[in-house]
Amino acid sequence: MNASPRSFVPYLIAVVLALATVGSPGMVQAHITKVQITAIETPTFGGYSWPGVGQYEKIVGRAFGEVDPLDPKNAGIVDIERAPRNARGKVEYSFDFYILKPIDLSKGAHKVMYEPPNRGDKTWGNFARMPGGNDPGSVTAPTVLANAFLMPRGYTMVWSGWDKAAGTSTANFNTTITLPIARNPDGSPITGPAYEYIVTSGTSPFTLSYPAATLEKSKATLTHRVRLDDAPIVVPAASWTYDATGMSINLVPEGWVANDIYEFSYTAKDPTVNGLGFAAVRDWNAWLRYEAADDLGTPNPLAGDVQRIYTEVVSQPGRLINDFRHLGFNQAENGEKVFDGHMNWIAAGDGINMNYRFSQPGRTERNRQEHLYVEGVFPFANVRTTDPITGKTDSRYARCEETDTCSYGVEIYSANEYWVKAASLLHTNPQGTKDLDEARFTRNYLISSHQHGTGNSASKGSCQQFLNPLNSAPVQRALWVALDEWASEHKMPPPSRVPRLDDKTLVPPLPQSGMGFPDIPGVTYTGLKTTRYLLNYGPDYYTLGIPTVNPPLIVPPYEDNPLNGPIYPSFVPKTDSDGNDIAGVRLPDVAVPVATYTGWALRSGPQANDGCEGSGQFIPFPKTQADRLASGDPRLSVEERYPTFERYQHRVARAITEMVEDRLMLCEDTATEYARLIALGVAQGVPAPSGSLPAESPVQLCLTEKEHHNIE
Repeated sequence: MNASPRSFVPYLIAVVLALATVGSPGMVQAHITKVQITAIETPTFGGYSWPGVGQYEKIVGRAFGEVDPLDPKNAGIVDIERAPRNARGKVEYSFDFYILKPIDLSKGAHKVMYEPPNRGDKTWGNFARMPGGNDPGSVTAPTVLANAFLMPRGYTMVWSGWDKAAGTSTANFNTTITLPIARNPDGSPITGPAYEYIVTSGTSPFTLSYPAATLEKSKATLTHRVRLDDAPIVVPAASWTYDATGMSINLVPEGWVANDIYEFSYTAKDPTVNGLGFAAVRDWNAWLRYEAADDLGTPNPLAGDVQRIYTEVVSQPGRLINDFRHLGFNQAENGEKVFDGHMNWIAAGDGINMNYRFSQPGRTERNRQEHLYVEGVFPFANVRTTDPITGKTDSRYARCEETDTCSYGVEIYSANEYWVKAASLLHTNPQGTKDLDEARFTRNYLISSHQHGTGNSASKGSCQQFLNPLNSAPVQRALWVALDEWASEHKMPPPSRVPRLDDKTLVPPLPQSGMGFPDIPGVTYTGLKTTRYLLNYGPDYYTLGIPTVNPPLIVPPYEDNPLNGPIYPSFVPKTDSDGNDIAGVRLPDVAVPVATYTGWALRSGPQANDGCEGSGQFIPFPKTQADRLASGDPRLSVEERYPTFERYQHRVARAITEMVEDRLMLCEDTATEYARLIALGVAQGVPAPSGSLPAESPVQLCLTEKEHHNIE
C-alpha cells in the first residue's frame, strides 16, 4: 500500500523521543540528505505475528546522499575529485532501500541485520530460513514464517543499493544506485582502456559496462578461444559490430558460441565513480543508527532504536565488506562506528573490482573466468603482514584500529575459495611460508569440502560430476549468534578452523599423492588452482586506481606462469583417503560420509578440464563391497562402513552433538539436520531401520540441555 499521513505517526513520535538523545537534524554528520519513502506495508508478512515480538512492517524507498570530496574519509574514493559537485561543493548519489522492522520497536532486539545486495538481489534466504526472492515481506505461509531465524529474535532487516552491477531497473525491488560520471577538469569526457570478458550464447548483443569512446572498430579488438589456455584468435572486424550508441557489441551473422571465451579490449568513456558505493553503505547505516531525520525532516524509521548492526553477506558483497573495512569506511562521518560485526560467507581473502576507474564490481574471478578484473590485492589478511613484492605493510584492520572503529568478524568460506580465489592468503603470510596468528577482531572458518554455495546433487550442469549439495546455513546461524555474543557480551567465538602449513593440512595441489585425493574411477584430477598474481595495469595503478594498461598482458598457460607477473604462493586443503578435506568445520555429511565432496570441479564438453567455476563435486561411495571391487574404487563402500543402520545413526547423532557442543550448530537446527542425514544415508545404501528409530538423537540431547538450564 502507499504511505499515508497516518502511517507516519509512529515515526513522528519516535523522532520526538530520539531528539533528546540523538540531536537535531542541523547537527547531522552523516550525509543522507533526503529519504523518500515510496511504500509502507503495515503489517507485512500477511499480518503474521511472532511471540514476544509482534508484527512486522515493510518500508521501501529511495535515499539521497552527498559526500564532501575534501573530507579525508572520502579522499580515497577514486575519481571523487573529478565528480560533479552541487552548490554546496558536495558530490551526490542516490539508492534504493528496503526495510523489514517490528512495528513496535520496543519489542524488537534493537539490532539490525544489514545485507548489501548481491548485484541488486537479496541473498539472505538460506541463512535466514526464508524463501528466496526480492520481496521477502510478501511471504505469508505461517509454517515458513514460524521457522524463520531472524524475525522471532526481533531483528530489523535492511537492504540498500551500492553496486553499479545491479543495473538501473527497480522492478521487483531490485536495489540500484545512481552514481555520478567523472569528467576532466575542463568538462570533457574521461577516456581510457577498458576490457570485457564475455561468455554468452545465442545472437543477443552483449552490453558493455561503459560506452565506447569511438565506433571506429580499428581501435578495438575482439578475440575468441575455447579453453582458457588456448591462444586467443582475433575476430575479424567484419564479423562483429557496435550498436549505434557504442553501448553493445554483437557477432554477425552467426552469433556467440555458448561457453566459449571472448575478450573485448576497447577505449571507453564516462567512468562512474563506483567507490561512492562504499560511502552509500556507510552513510545509510550511520543515518539509521545515529540520526533522527533527514535534512527535510522526514523521520528516521529506526530513530533511537539501533544498538548493534551486523552485516550478513553472500559472495560478491562480502568482497565489498573486505574493502570497506580496509579503506576505513567503518568510521562514519560523525567519527562513530558503523558496523559492530560482519558475517562473511564465501568471500575469503579477496576485495572487489570497484574502487578503480572503469571498474566492474559485478565481476568475480574464478579458475576460468574474469581473472583480469583485479580483486585479489594485498593486504589479504586481517592481521598485519608485509608484501614481499611491493614491500608494503598493512592489514584490513589497520585504519579502523587507528580510529577505534573496528568491527568483529566471522569469515566463513568454502573449499572452493582455496581453489579459485587463493583463500589461503587470508591466514598465511604473503610469502606462503608460515601460518598467521589469530586475529584480534576476526575468526576464520573453512566449511570443509564445500563448493561456492549449495549445489544440486542430481545435476551436473556444465561440470563432469554431480554438484556438491553441502549446506553451510546451520553453521552460519550458529556463528551469527556467536558474533552477536562477541560484540554484545565480549564472549569469544569458537576458535578459527582452517587448514595449516605447520600441521601439513594446507598443501600444494600437486602432486596428487601429496594432496591426498584418491584415484577415483571416472574422476579427473588435474590440480587446477587459480594463481594469485600482482598484475600489471600500468604505473601507480595500485595507488591511484587508474589503469593505463587494461587488460594486463597474459600469455598461456594462465596459471603458475611467472611471465604473467609476480606470484603470491597459495595452497589448498589436504584431503583424507576419501577425498574429503581434513581440516576446517566438517559438516556431519563430511564427518560421517557417504560420498566424496569437493570444492573444485572441472568442465565437460568442448571446454573439458577447464575449471567449472564455483562448482564442487558430489561423488557417491560404492554402495557395496562388490561394487567397489568391480569398479576398482579405492574408497570403502557404504556397506563396509555402515553394516547396520544403528552404526550410521549413532555416528550421525554424535557428529551433530559435537557441532552443538562446539557452538557450530544451534539446537533448533538439529532435528532437521538429523532427519536429512538419516534420509541421505538410507538413499546412498545404509540399511534401512528395521523398526522405530533408536531413542538416542541430538534433538533429545538438546532438549535435555535446555531442561538442565531451565532448572538452574
